[in-house]
Order: sequence, then structure tokens, then C-alpha cells
Amino acid sequence: DVAGYEGRISELVLADNFDEAAKRGSRTRLARWRPGTTMPQPVIHDFHEEVFLVAGDFIVGCDAQGRGGERFDAYTFACRPPGAWHGPFTTRDGCLLFEIQYFD
Repeated sequence: DVAGYEGRISELVLADNFDEAAKRGSRTRLARWRPGTTMPQPVIHDFHEEVFLVAGDFIVGCDAQGRGGERFDAYTFACRPPGAWHGPFTTRDGCLLFEIQYFD
């Protein structure tokens, strides 16, 4: 389970030499969001993040209660550069994300 989202978001780390303090390395993971999971606050970070929606639905730009936003379905790809605000997020039916996070 992902810390702070126990029982709602789980992850399987596939490769990891990510060192956020030293600002180097990368992490590749699968993240499973259970139906109805909401990440209520937008996030920003100083690394690149590429996300491929393998299965399910993923809603971007909802409010903190998961209402509104733009729905994306399986086979959607997003690339978030360092410093880009993104979220809040929710999923109605649950989803599986393939994610790569890395520094230049």
C-alpha cells in the first residue's frame, strides 16, 4: 500500500534507484487505485513523471470530493514535466497506472 492511501492505492515497484534528496535516478512502478479513490489535493514535484493508464478510468482536475474533472480511459498517456501542478485525481471504477518518475 502507498503511505497515506492504505487500502486505496497499492504499488508494485518494478525498478528503483530514485533518490529525491540527491535529485537523481528513476522509479518504475504499477499503481492500482481502488474504485472511488480520490487524491484531493493537486501535487507538484521537481522530477519528470510519465503515466500510462493501462486499465480503468482516471479523472483529472476534480474537486476535493471527486466531483467534476476530465475523465480519461485505458490507453491514455500523460507526461508531467518538473514543476507542473497536476490533480486532484479520482477514479470511479478503479484503475491501473504504469508510471515512470525520473530526474534529468
